[in-house]
Amino acid sequence: MVPTDDDGLIWEARPSALRRPVLVAAFEGWNDAADAATFATQWLTQHGNGTRAAHIDPEAHIDFQARRPQVQLVDGVTRAVTWPESTFYVARYPERDLVVLRGVEPSYRWKSFCRAVLDVATETSCEMVVTFGALLADVPHTREVRVTGTATDPTLIASMELEHSRYEGPTGIVGVLHDACRVADVASVSLWAPVPHYIASPPNPPASLAILERFGRLLQMELDLSRVRRTAERWREQVDQVAAGDDDIQSYVTRLEARYDEDIELDDEDEADEDWGDELPTGDEIANELERYLRDQRGQQGND
Repeated sequence: MVPTDDDGLIWEARPSALRRPVLVAAFEGWNDAADAATFATQWLTQHGNGTRAAHIDPEAHIDFQARRPQVQLVDGVTRAVTWPESTFYVARYPERDLVVLRGVEPSYRWKSFCRAVLDVATETSCEMVVTFGALLADVPHTREVRVTGTATDPTLIASMELEHSRYEGPTGIVGVLHDACRVADVASVSLWAPVPHYIASPPNPPASLAILERFGRLLQMELDLSRVRRTAERWREQVDQVAAGDDDIQSYVTRLEARYDEDIELDDEDEADEDWGDELPTGDEIANELERYLRDQRGQQGND
């Protein structure tokens, strides 16, 4: 297998006869707070019995000093190198087929990387591109995760109850891909979930769950997320137990809750089988994350 062009796209098994396909993408790195977005694409791949269709050669886009390959033992003897790559899977669901891109944010040549993604969308006749993202935010872990859905096409915004993006500033590959879709006149939607910045360590099942729920409503797909919901509940319980032992954290969460509830009221007035299980952080890991946050906060106060 060789790249089809200088974009690094390599087809492994070109899919055919896909049913109303949509390309879904998420990328590890800057756009993926607590791995919430990539966990969502992993769930879609696994529960849709995903099969590999193509990948983008990492040699064309990845700085291996920033994102190093991993050495693994095969059968406990042979050493094999696993390279970071962006892989396309075909996942099949009753309502439609998905082309799922589970990737790594490229280090360079972002424009050609996006061309490779759009080539796959075109080759597979995808009706739309949907990107997942997650960002650190001043939100409490005790409240519902509010996913923001944005699009650039006014018709799509109206039909799917999305929003115009008002963000200005630095962006990642998700934002660049979204803009490349606009330039190429490809319908696209970007879904973003906020992650509490005071517990940023992965995973964050509530954020992943919120992304998947919003995605399911967007495309009118019935996704069985019952196990993910139970995992999200256990995650919140663990965080609650740790936070209950620290007055500073409790006070801070209470302030965030008040701000969150106030924002909800203002909005109302304006409007008139994946289970992370063993991958959930332990109580000690959550405690370490909260302690790190407190040390950072106290250090900033000492420097003021």
